[in-house]
Amino acid sequence: MWPFSKKYSIASSGILERFTDWHCHLLPGVDDGVQTMEEALQILASYEQFRVKEVWLTPHIMEDIPNSTAMLRTRYAELKSAYKGPIFLRLASENMLDSLFEQRLAQGDLLPLGKDGKHLLVETSYFSPPYGLQNILFRIKSKGYVPVLAHPERYVYMEPKDYEQLKRLNVAFQLNLPSLVGAYGADAKRKAKWLLKNMYYQFKGTDTHSLSSWEAVAQKKQIPKDVLQLL
Repeated sequence: MWPFSKKYSIASSGILERFTDWHCHLLPGVDDGVQTMEEALQILASYEQFRVKEVWLTPHIMEDIPNSTAMLRTRYAELKSAYKGPIFLRLASENMLDSLFEQRLAQGDLLPLGKDGKHLLVETSYFSPPYGLQNILFRIKSKGYVPVLAHPERYVYMEPKDYEQLKRLNVAFQLNLPSLVGAYGADAKRKAKWLLKNMYYQFKGTDTHSLSSWEAVAQKKQIPKDVLQLL
């Protein structure tokens, strides 16, 4: 049963209990996310309070942030060594669909999502798709991967017809929980609710980039009961 108040914080709603965070930027010092080991450990300690079960670290890989998989594995090992808590830590990446991704895909130099190694977390510009988006998705699938589109609700160029087309291509969808509390604006919140109601999402994540942003989402923002019941 849900509490009687009309709105709930993400932290108090119970949705984080046994939660798998499929998208976050907690690996320190590798992208625009968490910058220090101390901050990463603080966020993980906060996650423990809400009984989060598993965290997939998904640092950016893009032309502007050309992280090598070898370096990311080294940083991942450092974080695993420093963290002594109960949350399972896994490593993947968030891949911008740009020319660097095309090179890495051709080389097989990737950090897939999921224990079976069959999914790739991908993103595009928020404002426009890459040239030949469908062809890129076909190439991903031809390599044996399922594309998982990060935060589809945030792309200003996408509307229901675009989501429907991607679903027909067997693209999976990953929800950013902050979208539900309006963290990215009213349009992203509207799209997230529509995608939830139409059962598009297979993965959920926080997309946490810092302790302050996580606390703002978890503690200070609120979401309505009808949205929580869709999760």
